[in-house]
Amino acid sequence: MRGSKIVGAGHHQPARVLSNHDLATMVETSDEWIRSRVGIRERRIAGPADPLDLMAAEAAAAALRNAGVAVETVDLVVVATCTAVDRSPNIAARVARRLGMPSPATIDINVACSGFTHALATADGAVRLGSATNAVVIGVERLSDFTDWTDRTTCVLIGDGAGAVVLTAAEQPEISPVVWGSFPDLGEAVVIEGGGKFTQAGQTVYRWATTRLPDIARQICAAADITPDDLGGIVLHQANLRIIEPVAERIGATKAVVARDVIESGNTSAASIPIALSKLLERGELQPGAPVLLLGFGGGLSYAGQIVRCP
Repeated sequence: MRGSKIVGAGHHQPARVLSNHDLATMVETSDEWIRSRVGIRERRIAGPADPLDLMAAEAAAAALRNAGVAVETVDLVVVATCTAVDRSPNIAARVARRLGMPSPATIDINVACSGFTHALATADGAVRLGSATNAVVIGVERLSDFTDWTDRTTCVLIGDGAGAVVLTAAEQPEISPVVWGSFPDLGEAVVIEGGGKFTQAGQTVYRWATTRLPDIARQICAAADITPDDLGGIVLHQANLRIIEPVAERIGATKAVVARDVIESGNTSAASIPIALSKLLERGELQPGAPVLLLGFGGGLSYAGQIVRCP
């Protein structure tokens, strides 16, 4: 057994910005209504020039540049997404082809909004076991393709984009064991079925998240042998500012920087954690070596989280 560590992060978002004021011309809503309920100001929306695999590849390329890791040394690509349309080839294989990777293992994971932290745990396990040395982990979504733009309860939430991190083998683990699970009885609270649109039982998800997540976060800290007060950062799935802020406060992490990228990116499902983490690192808001809590939750009422050390 050996450890793994994050050595770089990157993100990519479409050029088109859809503001709350823009949405108010499309559906019965307003900037005040959206901000007061979910905290979102604007979001990025993909167009024909932003296929899922291209966004994922752009984020991965940025992460590799920031990590100083050569493309040809990558031996594992894990992609988290719930908005891929094609069954085969998967998005990871298409990313590998776009970036010219010689022969990596390529895996797609669909755990919806908690997909990235599941994917990170999968890659970390592969590196720990010696099955990979350099891994790229990506979260990417085009939720706008599955959005009912006449439903103001859901269309105001979503955004598109991709985020990625690069893992490499390390003598000492800098990614803690994952804490993960699900609540199957609430599995229908977030749904994209067949060729249908994204729907959710918003109040159910809100109540579950605000009551359950603080305890799960403390379990993650315990698995990493730290206390919440040791945290330098908190990056929750960027679902709703009214979930992020109360949960962060209840965890009791008094010194942690809390990611609030939902304000400018909306809910990007599996892409939200790596996009938010990449931006915090890019702005220098996290100290090198600081422990950061990553915690995804959502579709299937699944969750997964770990503590990572900042590169």
